[in-house]
Amino acid sequence: MSLITNEIKDFLSIQKLGYVATVSLDGMPNISPKGTIIGWDEHTLCFANIRSPDTMNNLEINPNIEINVLDPLLRKGYLFKGTSKILKSNSLFEEILTHYKNNGIKSPIDSIVLVDVSSVTSVTSPLYDLGATEDEIKSKWKKHFAEL
Repeated sequence: MSLITNEIKDFLSIQKLGYVATVSLDGMPNISPKGTIIGWDEHTLCFANIRSPDTMNNLEINPNIEINVLDPLLRKGYLFKGTSKILKSNSLFEEILTHYKNNGIKSPIDSIVLVDVSSVTSVTSPLYDLGATEDEIKSKWKKHFAEL
């Protein structure tokens, strides 16, 4: 069964920011924004290690990971849970690196994190529970950001 559908891959390609949660050796949570999260295949997400020393240190100790990606206007998205593997050099690393470069990533990439996704959960704002429509929520947040 495909956990990462084409719909999810398309969503990830549009939403350029997600949050990666890891846990340090002393049990402290670490949440780090990532702008390179992609759906690589039906079971795997990737993100580039551009400037993520805490995330990388934590994943070397404990490969468990959660990733949350939301549309900031629609207040909808996905929570991914899984285990990670760090790639530093091999043919898959080179293939993914080429993908990032072809899609405009110019920052140096030290390594790539593969996430073997074990579960995907839809995330929605409680406003939907109150009967708000996508258009109403989108309008509210567009207005909010325009006023900043």
